[in-house]
Amino acid sequence: MERMPGLRHGPVVPQVERLLRDLVRAGRWHVGDRLPNEVDLAKELGVGRSTVREAVRLLARDGVLDVRHGSGTFVADAAAARADFATMLRRARLREVYEVRRALEVEAARLAARRVRPEDIHVLRETLSRRQALAAGDPTTFVDADLRFHRAIVELAGNPVLADLFTSVLPVIREALVELERHETQRPDTSDAHENLLTALERGDVEGAIAATIENLQGVMDLVEAEEGER
Repeated sequence: MERMPGLRHGPVVPQVERLLRDLVRAGRWHVGDRLPNEVDLAKELGVGRSTVREAVRLLARDGVLDVRHGSGTFVADAAAARADFATMLRRARLREVYEVRRALEVEAARLAARRVRPEDIHVLRETLSRRQALAAGDPTTFVDADLRFHRAIVELAGNPVLADLFTSVLPVIREALVELERHETQRPDTSDAHENLLTALERGDVEGAIAATIENLQGVMDLVEAEEGER
């Protein structure tokens, strides 16, 4: 069978899991909607039924889908779980959230350095160029461009759970970075570190990508820790 565009060579189950997750996010099916049966999904995706079955099982484990034996597979309502996590993030200290960000991005850099393709580097380079060009402009616009670059790397890691966690902490991080850009005159310039990260990814240099990611985030970490220490 011919595979649906987007599936690459390699383990198929994780790719189908991610594709189905992305389709749910994009609104292909809404909360409460019933998905096509295994036969129809397998035919549409160009994979075997067992692959679809395993991908659905993983998504059900994560609360994305609800498998009702005898009735079918439905999109689950994960709003309550997201709300609980969002409340926890709002109550957390910024240092704690930033520590989570660093852990997520270090792992994303490690995975992305192993999995990145030449065409991905081209997109990343354009995203970084936009980020660098906006560095002296409006704080909100610059922060959004900066986070777009970081999110692109997280997505290249190819781990949907990691991507979901990163998405969850983004609102808190974005708000903090905008305030930093507006009011902190001693904010670190991480332009070189961003360039180093892209270079490491292009070379497939895992250790270099990790080091550049830490360098990217450490300056803000130091500022956050200093501010919390003064309180």
